[in-house]
Amino acid sequence: MFVERVQKVISNLGYASRREAERLIQEGKVFVNDQKANLGDKVSNHDIIKIDGVILDKTKNNDKVYYLLNKPRNVVSTVSDEHNRKTVVSLIDSSKRIYPVGRLDYDTTGAILLTNDGELTNLLLHPSKEIEKVYLAKIKGIITGSDIYKLKNGVVIDSFKTSKCRVKLKSYNKKTNTSLVELTIHEGHNHQVKKMFASLGYEVLKLTRLRFAFLDIKNLKSGEYRELTIKEVKKLYSMVG
Repeated sequence: MFVERVQKVISNLGYASRREAERLIQEGKVFVNDQKANLGDKVSNHDIIKIDGVILDKTKNNDKVYYLLNKPRNVVSTVSDEHNRKTVVSLIDSSKRIYPVGRLDYDTTGAILLTNDGELTNLLLHPSKEIEKVYLAKIKGIITGSDIYKLKNGVVIDSFKTSKCRVKLKSYNKKTNTSLVELTIHEGHNHQVKKMFASLGYEVLKLTRLRFAFLDIKNLKSGEYRELTIKEVKKLYSMVG
């Protein structure tokens, strides 16, 4: 008999990510044995979990699926949206209940994973695993060498200093007064890349995530996706094991 926190059970069964499960609990939509669940409540395999009045089937075969999507602009990185905006989940043709691994801003494009594997999701998002994310930012202004140095060594945003990262100036255009800068970070704070540039006085005009871990979008057009291979899934697990 297993005993685990209810949000972890919901996540491991592929119903939602851990963060989404916690939100459902906080909104009072999760019940255990007909009692409203609280964050941190522990359940066993004998307990009955209901979400929105529907019993969660813990015996149901839950084959894991993994997708890499090249997220278009103006799409939200959530399962659903109260404003009826297009979601990343709606772009994937899957019969499974999948959810995104982390988030990209509404106007940010690029690589994002979607899966129903709660265990892998939690591992990939844990700060201690330091999973690399590579971004290409088009910024207003010609970035200076000293500012590149500052980005590399960490800047202060939201009262904390970002970790060291890799920064490459890809190109600049004096006529349009813009620069293309590639950043490789392993953190995932809210709007982090935009705030890093903003701390130095640069506005991000366009932002794309080129790579998540070792997975890139070179062969995927905007809005296209593909399933990960077994080898790729095993490699992701090996990175966070």
